[in-house]
Amino acid sequence: MLTYRLQEFGGVEKLAASEEATPQPKANQILVRVRATSLNRRDTMILKGTYPLPPRHGIVPLSDGAGEVVAIGEGITRFNVGDRVTGSYFARWIDGRLHPGIIDQLGCTLDGMLSDYALLDEQWAVRLPDHLTWQEAATFTCAGLTAWSALTGAEILQPGQWVLTIGSGGVALFALQFAKLLGCHVAAVTSRAEKAARLRALGADLVFPTTETPDWGTKLREATGGIDLVVETGGPATFAQSLIASALYGRIVLLTVQDTNGNSIEIPGAVYQRSLATISRVFVGSRDGLEAMLEAVGKHRSKPVIDKVFPFKQAREAYRHFMQGDVFGKVVIDGA
Repeated sequence: MLTYRLQEFGGVEKLAASEEATPQPKANQILVRVRATSLNRRDTMILKGTYPLPPRHGIVPLSDGAGEVVAIGEGITRFNVGDRVTGSYFARWIDGRLHPGIIDQLGCTLDGMLSDYALLDEQWAVRLPDHLTWQEAATFTCAGLTAWSALTGAEILQPGQWVLTIGSGGVALFALQFAKLLGCHVAAVTSRAEKAARLRALGADLVFPTTETPDWGTKLREATGGIDLVVETGGPATFAQSLIASALYGRIVLLTVQDTNGNSIEIPGAVYQRSLATISRVFVGSRDGLEAMLEAVGKHRSKPVIDKVFPFKQAREAYRHFMQGDVFGKVVIDGA
């Protein structure tokens, strides 16, 4: 089988493909023929060697991938040959709260999905909705579940409440789609005015291009009465305006705390003194959360937004395209 591995960290030239023997599943393992994978920001951080959780040397990258089970080991109870599956980001986090003993991640400390075949413990995988193509199914593990956890984790949103999303990356677009699925109103901000129409087409009720409206926080608060939940993916560049936009008892789920220049989030005291907003974090989610999200996706026949698809042998080009930053949705790599 053909497999990509990171023997060193630094840039896309460190991503190397090689022929390896196809593994055979042992007890409680499944062998998955990977049909598609997708990229997330954490994958570029792992590539550069800047990810907070130290990756294993020679790791197979990417947490996100989808395929069918082609072989099973002894004692398997969750899957059969032919089942369509995806992996769980924190492979050992089944339910409850995250703790240090279960922080292993696919594509970081455990081999990920950028390979012809992936060998997974059966507890590390979940079934996929039937309506999704392989390319679509490969996008949910990280960005999809992060958005789902942000919207449903601490306090369930109520229909009619306002959600704010930032930009057009995977998490932001999943959050927009899931918020509409939950019956919420969505406001979106984008640094590129030409993307406004595409955000409205996805269901955004209000869209503000930040270049045209630098004080968008005030404008959003005036237009909505205050945002109930901000899915804050912009980091230092947008946080102050997100706080200004928030309702008195609003919630801000902070997903990006530092930008590429090393600047960190700073809470503007004068603004926060006038607020009772709650600021919280999420780390993707558990396997139970992934299953709940995919059940909702299947029930509503939701589909992700895909920016571009690359052939398997152009994985480096996929990384480069993703890292240039001007994407709308998920960057996908087809299976070999």
